[in-house]
Amino acid sequence: MTTPGAFHLRNVPLLSRVGLLRADELRTDEAALRDGWADALLLRVDRRNQVLISGGQVVLGKASKFSDAPDEHAVFLGRMPDGRHVWAVRSALEGPEDPHAESEVLNLRQAGAIFDDVSSQLVATATALLNWHDSARFSSLDGSPTRAHRAGWARIDPVSGHEDFPRQDPAVICLIHDGHDRAVLARQTVWPERLFSLIAGFVEAGESFESCVVREVAEEIGLDVHDVTYLGSQPWPFPRSLMVGFHAIGDPEQEFVFSDGEIAEAAWFTRDEVRAALADGDWSSESTSRLLLPGSISIAREIIESWAYAE
Repeated sequence: MTTPGAFHLRNVPLLSRVGLLRADELRTDEAALRDGWADALLLRVDRRNQVLISGGQVVLGKASKFSDAPDEHAVFLGRMPDGRHVWAVRSALEGPEDPHAESEVLNLRQAGAIFDDVSSQLVATATALLNWHDSARFSSLDGSPTRAHRAGWARIDPVSGHEDFPRQDPAVICLIHDGHDRAVLARQTVWPERLFSLIAGFVEAGESFESCVVREVAEEIGLDVHDVTYLGSQPWPFPRSLMVGFHAIGDPEQEFVFSDGEIAEAAWFTRDEVRAALADGDWSSESTSRLLLPGSISIAREIIESWAYAE
């Protein structure tokens, strides 16, 4: 049986695009990593998670200029399409090799929409890994100091041998619609006026994604939803989430109840209203519309667009 108002994502979310070979088999091959370092590329990410952008691509320098061998604080991101290894390191930024090339300093939120697939995956992965290392210097088992391991994809306690791996917290994000021409958008209490998006929340222990959708919607806006349907997912390395997208059916006649204090207001919007808001741009636009929507880097934007323009 087809869910009323069912739709699919029109495009792969920006941060879910694949343009890099992760090359998991190389993470424990120290000889291969050393051999590849001479020709490897290096992505520098500063303390504010900013990178250097030139011509819509992230600027990559030569790893050999940073050190003679793989640095203990560098993380291996994978292999480029041409086979070269690429690493990332927390470091001050350096300009492109071409002194005449124009460049700018941006973070992933600002530059995600202009990146090609390779740059998008490189920066998303590097941001997630480096943020994890910054906060995981001690063992989750007993608090012992740890060191980077597996080319940055783990941390190990040198005494016990216990390994910790990069943590990623799953969260659901859901567009609630009536099966026809209306959808719910909500504004968090910490957001400025007119900025609306989808209902989202972290998955609790022992909970499925679908159960989480039902619980979060009920807690945040008081609606009972059904026909919870998966759409797609996207990493969100701010600092370490995985956003799992859904749509679900709700009843426009049911009253909103804001019981957990996270949502300031919610409303049902028609497709025409949402399309007009999409045409105005995103949260950063100068529009005076009643409704402003998330930027293109967020899976929320892709879900909203896919519903608004569904056939």
